[in-house]
Amino acid sequence: DAGVHSKAWYAATCDRKTAEDALYRLNKDGSFLIRRSSGQDSRQPYTLVVFYNRRVYNIPIRFIESTRQYALGREKSGEERFDSVAEIVENHQHTSLVLIDSQNNTKDSTKLKHIVRVS
Repeated sequence: DAGVHSKAWYAATCDRKTAEDALYRLNKDGSFLIRRSSGQDSRQPYTLVVFYNRRVYNIPIRFIESTRQYALGREKSGEERFDSVAEIVENHQHTSLVLIDSQNNTKDSTKLKHIVRVS
């Protein structure tokens, strides 16, 4: 257990569209939630969904078997690793999270500010 089940920001049964709709409705930069990844892959169990600048970003959360840690996005050298998904959220409530738009090749950053609850 990644320490997510009791958290307000964890939307357990939420699919991608429901998560995106909820963030668009709130329409606040830095709003976020974490949902189970659609693929149900043990190496990528969760997705961090973040709203910024009228866009929704779906960032995969990877589980690294060898160290039993979590990391965001694609594997890269020198990446930050965390002992739990909750640590990722706590960290990015204080330090900016880089948001990469691969379609437009742009980078933004925001902190995780507003928890979105999906009903």
